[in-house]
Amino acid sequence: MSTLIAVVIIVAFGALIVTVATHKKSGGKGKQKSRTQILKECSRKLAQDPHNAPALISLGDLHYNERAWDKAFPLYETQMGIAPAHKEIDVFKASLRYGICAIKLNKIPESFRGLSTAAQINPNDFEVNYYLGIAFYKNNDFEKAVPRFKKVIMLKPDATGISSPLGLSLYKAKHYKESLQYLKRALDENPENKEALFAMADGMNESGYGEKAIKVFMHLRPDPEFGAKACLSAGLFHLKQGEAEKAIQDFEIGLKHQNATPEVSIETRYRLALAYFAQKEIGKGIGFLQEIQAVNPQYKDVPQLMARYSELNQNKNLQTYLMASSSDYVALCRKIVMKFYQRAVTKIIDISVKPENIEIIVSIDFTRSEETHIFRFYRTTGAVADLYVREFHSRVSEAKADKGVCITAGLFSDEGRKYAEGRPIDLVDKNGLIKILKKID
Repeated sequence: MSTLIAVVIIVAFGALIVTVATHKKSGGKGKQKSRTQILKECSRKLAQDPHNAPALISLGDLHYNERAWDKAFPLYETQMGIAPAHKEIDVFKASLRYGICAIKLNKIPESFRGLSTAAQINPNDFEVNYYLGIAFYKNNDFEKAVPRFKKVIMLKPDATGISSPLGLSLYKAKHYKESLQYLKRALDENPENKEALFAMADGMNESGYGEKAIKVFMHLRPDPEFGAKACLSAGLFHLKQGEAEKAIQDFEIGLKHQNATPEVSIETRYRLALAYFAQKEIGKGIGFLQEIQAVNPQYKDVPQLMARYSELNQNKNLQTYLMASSSDYVALCRKIVMKFYQRAVTKIIDISVKPENIEIIVSIDFTRSEETHIFRFYRTTGAVADLYVREFHSRVSEAKADKGVCITAGLFSDEGRKYAEGRPIDLVDKNGLIKILKKID
């Protein structure tokens, strides 16, 4: 009897196992059939009535959960439109998902419509604030993105993936110092986040931590995505430090990056030209200015630089006058003085080198007289104001000199020229200077 009972139990248990296994197999097919059935039924209902709320809700949920944003987007748009007449539609859910789909499809203006509606219904929802922050960020409205991301952190302090957009928003809003803590957190979460790394370096540079920043810029120079920007930033740092040779190397590496943006590429060429001018390699600098003019003829002050340095490239004495070292500049000024009066014997008595000008006192032996003249030289290419002309006249009078000659590579103001009329001072502007320089070997 006990044996019979045991056999019955074993048979029953086996039947149970077979039943469960069969149910699991049929369950997989049923789930697939259920999805197919949803698509079929909803499509049929919407073909008969495009505003069939239950069908819109079911189909919207299906596509949204499958991340088929392009299919879900119009369904939630319709739900938002008919919601006032269909109480079964969750307006908050439809608006939020419409906004999220719009962001995923890069339809940023449309995203604000849905997300703003959702924010009015539930302003403290995590997703609402996060995606509004993303929408503002993508719309380049970084000042508005910042408070949204900060609220997200307040709502979920342990949430990940927020530090990067918040740090980048603060950085792009030029709140450099504040951005650093969030960018550091972003790099702790993802050390491969090169955008956050570059932003942190640039933020440090703008916050006065240039020595730390330059190490990161140098590290990023080979990077295919941020290398060009890093080279430009490194070059600007080295230029600021007076290290033109290092800056030239940075800029030249930057120009090798084929995927640099047009803005970064043209600015790198501009800065490289200035670096070459600083090194007195005018021909090379002009070459890069010409490349800029081929793309954007009116970029910054390129036309003025072209005119100035093309002239300097053709006139080595003018180049020395404006760009040479102090000793070479003084030597040239001595030659100008000696050539100024062709039919007189000139003897230099004293030379005074000041930060703003050079003064040379000379004795001039003319055929019938001997006079003392004071020459003053300005290296500026701008306008010498009447204040400086008046001061020079006072200097000539105090020194009891017979005459003063003021020379500049620029021009004199109209007031300065009027003041000099009738007084024992001659004003020699750039045109007069060039005539003299042509006589000097």
